[in-house]
Amino acid sequence: MKPVVDRLEQEYQGKVEFKIYNVETSEEGSALMRSYGAQYVPTFVFLNRNGSEAGRLVGEVAEEQLRSKLDSLK
Repeated sequence: MKPVVDRLEQEYQGKVEFKIYNVETSEEGSALMRSYGAQYVPTFVFLNRNGSEAGRLVGEVAEEQLRSKLDSLK
């Protein structure tokens, strides 16, 4: 998934803010996982401009699914 996410992060630079955490090594990442009730890696949590959850994708997903979700955040 990392190459896909890296590609999308470049593509959406200046439009979408990406925050990526390794929940095994990041205390902040582990805390976020708990606060969002995420149980699986990877879990993609999409937040709108006001910080409310606007969607979620769990597990390895196709690049087009991620792109579609990112496009819906406008």
